Amino acid sequence: MRNLPERNLAVELLERLLEGEIKTRFASNVVQQNKFSELLANVIKRYQNRSIETAQVMEELIQMAKKFKEAVDRGVDLGLNSDELAFYDALASNEDSVCELGDETLKKIAHELAENLRKSARVDWSVRESVRASLKLMVKRILRKYKYPPTKQEEAIQLVLEQAESLSAIFEFIG
Repeated sequence: MRNLPERNLAVELLERLLEGEIKTRFASNVVQQNKFSELLANVIKRYQNRSIETAQVMEELIQMAKKFKEAVDRGVDLGLNSDELAFYDALASNEDSVCELGDETLKKIAHELAENLRKSARVDWSVRESVRASLKLMVKRILRKYKYPPTKQEEAIQLVLEQAESLSAIFEFIG
C-alpha cells in the first residue's frame, strides 16, 4: 500500500478494508466495534480536513490494523472466548468497575453472562418483551452478585443488553 503511486486511492482502499475488518472481526463485540469505527472515522476526518498528510494517514491506518490484531488476541491472553471477551469489554468500559473488581471478577461475570445467554438463546428474546425483561433481571442479578459498582451500573446494564442482543442474533443464526 505504501508504494502505490495513487496515494488517495491507497487511503480509500485501506479505509474500506478496515471498515470491512471492523464489521467482520467485531460483529459480536459492540464495544470494540464502536471503538474502532470511531478511531477510523476520526483518522479519515482529519485526513479529509487536511490536518494530516496522506503518508501520515496511511501509517495511522496501518497501525490501526495492528491494533485490531492485538484486540482479537486479547481474548486468548485473558483466557476468554470471543463471547466472554465481548461481555468483559462491556463491563470493563466502566473504569470504576475495573478498579473496584479487578480483572478476575470481571472475567467471572463475563463467563456467567455468556453462559446464561447461551442457555436462553433458544428463544427469540429480541422480539418478546417479557423475555427481554427477564434477561435484564438476570444481568442485574449477576452484577449484584459480584458487587458491580453502582456508578454507571444502569449504563453497564444497557451496554450488556446491547451486547447480548448482538450475540443472541449470532447464536440464533448458528443454532
